[in-house]
Order: sequence, then C-alpha cells, then structure tokens
Amino acid sequence: MEKSLLPQIQPPTYGNLVTILSIDGGGIRGIIPATILACLESQLQELDGDDARIADYFDVIAGTSTGGLVTAMLTAPNDEKRPLFAAKDIKPFYLKHGPKIFPQRRGIFGWIMNIFRSIVGPNYDGKYLHNLIKEKLGRTRLHQTLTSVVIPTFDIKSLQPSIFSSYEVKRSPSLDAPLADICIGSSAAPTYFPAYFFKNQDKEGKARELNLIDGGVAANNPVR
Repeated sequence: MEKSLLPQIQPPTYGNLVTILSIDGGGIRGIIPATILACLESQLQELDGDDARIADYFDVIAGTSTGGLVTAMLTAPNDEKRPLFAAKDIKPFYLKHGPKIFPQRRGIFGWIMNIFRSIVGPNYDGKYLHNLIKEKLGRTRLHQTLTSVVIPTFDIKSLQPSIFSSYEVKRSPSLDAPLADICIGSSAAPTYFPAYFFKNQDKEGKARELNLIDGGVAANNPVR
C-alpha cells in the first residue's frame, strides 16, 4: 500500500464488527506479547505496506500493567501522528531496559537484602521506570491516542478500580491524564514498586487525586 493511502485505513468503528486487542500484565514478561505483536504486525505489513501499524487495525487496545505500557507505546502519536513505536521495537525496549528496571542483587548479601526489602517495602524504587516512561511518552494525554484504549489501575485510597478509557474520558474529563502517569500507576505492582500518587487537572481547573497501584489487582486481563 502506498504511504499516501495509509490514513484511509480505519478500524470498523461503525460496523457490526468491533476489533479488540487485549494485553495482559506480567512485568518483564511483556516480552511475550511484544514478540507476538511484532509477528502480527509484520504479517499486516506484507498485506498493506511497511507503514502499517497495529493501531490501524483495532477499535480498542486494552492493557494492564506492562500491557498498559505496551498499549501506550502502540497508540501514542509521534510528531507525524503515527504510532510512537512499531511493534518490532517493543521487545528490544524490554531487553535493553529490563535489567535496569529490575536490578538484581547478587550473592548472599543480595539475598538478605531482597528479604529485608520485601518486609519493609517494595523491592524496587521505580525511579528508573518512571523516568523512562515519562521520557518516551512525554506529555501525551489519554484523549490523544491514535485508537481507543483501556488501561485499568486500582486506587488504594478509594479501594476501587480506576479504569482509564478513551470512551469514559469524554464523560469524565478528569480522567484525561498523561499516558505516562497512567502507565506508571498501572504498573505499580505491590511488593515490586511503590504506589503512585499524582493529581490530574482538567481543562476547567478541577483537580482529581489518584493513588494508584497495578491494574492487575482488579483486572490482569483487561477485557474480563
């Protein structure tokens, strides 16, 4: 397919068929869906050209925890209003940054420290992950994704799931948070990373407090 025709590729939003891609959580195991999606995207490119992307073919992409991060990478726009990441770029992303996101302590001292940290708090401070996500996703907000998304989180203050959805944001502008903050919250797995607190302000200046942990607490498979 010629590059000039790519904008005509649209999911069948108004037809009888609704296409949904659901990506489970699982930390570094995000390599698994990344590998599968790279294979799928390569097959689509054989049909429609090298510029075809996963986001062109789904009405909704849903992801929890690491799946939420993959969702954001596939749907956040770059400067040309195309997906920020191709599917083939996601696996190398995990392989490169995984050891720094989950640094391992070696030897008997490391083993003791792991036990101690698991008792007094999360195993990792999450700073590297937070900075990395903010660097990659920048200031992109939920309403700007190239196709509709659903990213579950869990609010530990209200003890209720907080679902960040492209559909809900139209009715609840306070949910239109930066994708980076949403992904950090959804990936804050208990015992691994600390809970993530931030305030989101809508266009009218109304602020909403969010105290988020891993969406897997409520919905590790986001379509269930």
